[in-house]
Amino acid sequence: MSHFWTLLEDEFGPTYAGSLARDHVLGALGNRTVLQALTDGEPPRAVWDALCEDMGVPEERRLGRSTRVARGAPGGQGR
Repeated sequence: MSHFWTLLEDEFGPTYAGSLARDHVLGALGNRTVLQALTDGEPPRAVWDALCEDMGVPEERRLGRSTRVARGAPGGQGR
């Protein structure tokens, strides 16, 4: 689940990600918002895929940023 939120914020930014999660209705998931679908037990991967399809996120960006530095790694946060 945390990876889902990381992907969402990386792609759309922290502010817009929250708005999308609350307000964007996904027809592919029964006309539920992202939050409703997750609360109802939809797998995060299915929700992410439906959102990416709806928002036109290119395939090459659907697995996240390749530039992310792991926590504790040189150049990462939380050192």
